Amino acid sequence: MGKIKKHPPVQLFMAVTFNPAQTDESVILKRIEGLFGKIEQKSALYDFDRFTDYYEKEMGRGLKKRFVTFYNLIEPEALPEIKVQTNALEKEISGAEQRSVNIDPGYLTLSKIVLATTKDYSHRLYLGKGIFGDLHLVFINKTFRTQPWTYPDYQQSSVIEFFLNLRKIYRDKLGEYLEFNP
Repeated sequence: MGKIKKHPPVQLFMAVTFNPAQTDESVILKRIEGLFGKIEQKSALYDFDRFTDYYEKEMGRGLKKRFVTFYNLIEPEALPEIKVQTNALEKEISGAEQRSVNIDPGYLTLSKIVLATTKDYSHRLYLGKGIFGDLHLVFINKTFRTQPWTYPDYQQSSVIEFFLNLRKIYRDKLGEYLEFNP
């Protein structure tokens, strides 16, 4: 029988998609930092419309996206509550008008990337509070590998490289954590 043990903390990140014609990115990032702590890393900003028109009716055209990470690690079981908080933040930032921002939290471990979502599907596991975990990328043979359901923008080499770099940072943080929490 396997021994039950506590999962080590994980690296929180957020995918921030927004309409720059409606919302200033600096306002979004400042509000995110207010809730989740200081941002440590930012990916390059890219044109989200190149990959999908999924949000076009709701958020308009010309959407931009970037990933942000945080200095502090989190407990993985915090992900559902974080998703609830980011959904509320989206409403606050967008106001009563059309939604102008989408904030998708997720976490990275040494072996995988998990996204939080409100939508159920065959490969998603229920985490609680109406939130599902989507195993989106897996680390195999020194890189992150896509799944059949991996979103197209997560498949681009620049995003994979961003997460590989984040994995190195996380590995160092995890080493420090394990040193002080044997």
